[in-house]
Amino acid sequence: MGLVDPEAIRNGSANGVPRFPGLGGKGKYRRMDAQEEEVGEGGDLTLGEGRRNQTRRYVLACAIFASLNSVLLGYDVGVMSGCILFIQRDLHITEVQQEVLVGCLSIISLLGSLAGGRTSDAIGRKWTIGLASIVFQSGAAIMTFAPSFRVLMIGRLLAGIGIGFGVMIAPVYIAEISPAVSRGSLTSFPEIFINLGILLGYISNYAFSGLSEHISWRIMLAVGILPSIFIGFALFVIPESPRWLVMQNRVEEARSVLLKINDNEEDAKQRLAEIEEAAGVGSADKYVDTAVWQELLRPSPALCRMLITGLGIQCFQQITGIDATVYYSPTIFRDAGIKSDNKLLAATVAVGFTKTVFILVAIFLIDRVGRKPLLYVSTIGMTVCLFVLGLALSLLGHEMVSKEVGIGLAILTVCGNVAFFSVGMGPICWVLSSEIFPLRLRAQAAALGAVGNRVCSGLVAMSFLSMCRAISVGGAFFIFSAFSALSVVFALMFVPETKGKSLEQIEMLYGYERERKGREVELGDVEYLVRKE
Repeated sequence: MGLVDPEAIRNGSANGVPRFPGLGGKGKYRRMDAQEEEVGEGGDLTLGEGRRNQTRRYVLACAIFASLNSVLLGYDVGVMSGCILFIQRDLHITEVQQEVLVGCLSIISLLGSLAGGRTSDAIGRKWTIGLASIVFQSGAAIMTFAPSFRVLMIGRLLAGIGIGFGVMIAPVYIAEISPAVSRGSLTSFPEIFINLGILLGYISNYAFSGLSEHISWRIMLAVGILPSIFIGFALFVIPESPRWLVMQNRVEEARSVLLKINDNEEDAKQRLAEIEEAAGVGSADKYVDTAVWQELLRPSPALCRMLITGLGIQCFQQITGIDATVYYSPTIFRDAGIKSDNKLLAATVAVGFTKTVFILVAIFLIDRVGRKPLLYVSTIGMTVCLFVLGLALSLLGHEMVSKEVGIGLAILTVCGNVAFFSVGMGPICWVLSSEIFPLRLRAQAAALGAVGNRVCSGLVAMSFLSMCRAISVGGAFFIFSAFSALSVVFALMFVPETKGKSLEQIEMLYGYERERKGREVELGDVEYLVRKE
């Protein structure tokens, strides 16, 4: 089967048959007359429907298994918010050491994310998921038995590297195996599992808070090892990414995987043709002598636009203060007037529950409503909640509102902030970062975005307590509110709508396809001139 004409794709048709029966509609790679053909075969209709259901279940299972590493990140974020209370008392650490312990995970995870891009291109997406799990598990075990702050930091650094691998690779893998019609929902799965992990961390805090100070935080951290065991089993179920296999010239293996994740053989052939074209298989666009990082550091105009979108959305996700809200929610609630440890941890469970519920709302809407509308709702809602939270805490500090009203407003606005975050900014950040970049640059570019995300997260987490001491907790949230307002403008100016488009078609939104074709023609001209001489 020949390659699909890019001009026909841009015009919404290929070989005279419309490619998009409806945005977000079913059968993204199925011809419009496919249903009539199935009906004409009588019993084949039931057979085709059974094949589609089996394929969807298989892709869903792959997305779930690939997202298990995200539970580790979420659990660590959630559990550390309570652990730090007991670690402080047991190991007698200072406030600066608290900030370093909490924030270093995000900073050090950038090393894992940077290495993850190169590693996933070298050994594959699937085995990078396994490597992430092993590294995190080693770090978690060291933290569990740490006799001192120094050993605790060593385990924390290892766990951070493992999390860096996992955060970067899961969305890329899922985007590469998912059909366009459901890619947004499936690529949001890592964010679901991050939220689930946060909730489990909060519950673990609450469940083990009654134990002695020496034992409680160790058990809380040890529970985080359990998800890694399931990831080992997952590696025997999930296939390698067909796009990575094509990049390795293992086309037959890629075809075999595509047959498993597509409704029929014709769809698989069409996707394989598009992937081969995007990867430059058999063409002058192989860029054998050009390093990926050289292209990223000296980007073309189209790639520059992609990088602004990908890195910008990753940084805005964190500088709006979500990690500070999650890590230090007990500190926020204590400042609002809650004094009991049990009540503080119970309030954080409410935050985790809200965050998890609303990410499920995003999953149902992201491929129906689209990325940009959800992003607008999310960023505007976060801006309002952060501003009101800052106002409530400031008024409490000046005793201008009652304690009960202040506590109620604090809990309401913190829950509102994480709810709006989960509806849009949380999942869409990872969805966009995994789908806007060209195939050969995707892993490294996504790794670069994850680095920006982790650096911003670390800076916020490591400076939050100092910032609160300098300008008050309420003042810190006024700053986060200002950044959130800027994110609304960023979404308006730099984020395209990618709903319902294949990964190869998204390249066309940025004009990357035209640039690639232009370079191919120029290279062909040079080769022709060399032959003439």
